[in-house]
Amino acid sequence: MFRNYKLKDYDFKLILMVSALAAIGVIAIGSAEESLQQKQFVGAVVGFVLMIVLSFVNYNHLLKLYWLIYGGNLTLLLLVMFIGEDHKGAQRWVEIGPVTFQPSETAKILLILFFAQFIMKYKEKINTFKLLGVCVVLIGIPWVLIYKQPDLSTSIMVLVIFCVIMFAGGIGWRYILGALAVVVPALIVIVAIAVQPDQQILEDHQQNRILAFINPEEYSTAEAYQQLNSVMAIGSGQLNGKGYKNNKITSVKNGDFISEAQTDFIFSVIGEEFGFKGCVVVIVLLMAAAMECVAVARRAKDMSGRVIAAGMGGLLAFQSFFNIGVTTFLLPNTGLPLPFVSYGLTSLMSCFIGIGFVLNVRLQVSRGAGTQI
Repeated sequence: MFRNYKLKDYDFKLILMVSALAAIGVIAIGSAEESLQQKQFVGAVVGFVLMIVLSFVNYNHLLKLYWLIYGGNLTLLLLVMFIGEDHKGAQRWVEIGPVTFQPSETAKILLILFFAQFIMKYKEKINTFKLLGVCVVLIGIPWVLIYKQPDLSTSIMVLVIFCVIMFAGGIGWRYILGALAVVVPALIVIVAIAVQPDQQILEDHQQNRILAFINPEEYSTAEAYQQLNSVMAIGSGQLNGKGYKNNKITSVKNGDFISEAQTDFIFSVIGEEFGFKGCVVVIVLLMAAAMECVAVARRAKDMSGRVIAAGMGGLLAFQSFFNIGVTTFLLPNTGLPLPFVSYGLTSLMSCFIGIGFVLNVRLQVSRGAGTQI
């Protein structure tokens, strides 16, 4: 399972980028909610260690357990349904002893690993209707379990990751264009129906988020309140920001105008305290890390490695886009964390684990990886 690798093949750039993001997260969380800073720091250290350990584990051996990975993922999601903790109307967390975690976050990584091996095994049949149908069913089961929590934002993210995975797996353009020809008009129709008063497609709070995005003035004291204040916070930071843990009375964060700023709206804290420069640093690090994953995917030695690296690159890129789009009011409120930066140990460690596998894919690019121990 372990191999002797050459140090020159280790992707130190990717390690530095995700470590810097995690460090920024710890710093920003210390300002947003100081009582959680130490917990996030411990999570970052544990996640970093897991990443390094997994980077030396031959992913091909672990992927042989791909059906066990898939079954374990479904088990965790089913646990949410039966013993999940309810928080603000959503049942997304499982508490086992002193440990509380969110299976929908681990599901993203586990599904990437499962499909990496599944597509590798059936890569010659990837462009047949039969195999595509099987893939849709396999992603559909966990998707329904996540959607029913309810967690629309993560269920959308799972579909995005699935699309990236299938593209990396070599699905033909005729299927991609065919899917777009169906999905785009369908989405327009669904959104048009969803904003109607008597619609049955979305939950009330999900519908209100869309309506708040369309007409923020009407919902300025309700669903649009968070996002409007987030935009104000980011804009008030201007070029250099107001300073870390500043005590200015004009601070949106200090006035508690952004609830749960340490999670989904951590980017607004960074924007207010570190300004445009701080925002650019975070965006560049996230996009550079995503592009590095894509570069690893292009050089992977096999299909499973390509899918792992591309899947993680897609997760970092699109989830970052959704999160930052929400905090800047370019998108409706989705409730997705900013990878490596937002508070949340499940999300943080899941991202580190995913990057650990990407690092191993990069190490195995070289044929001179050494002999098995």
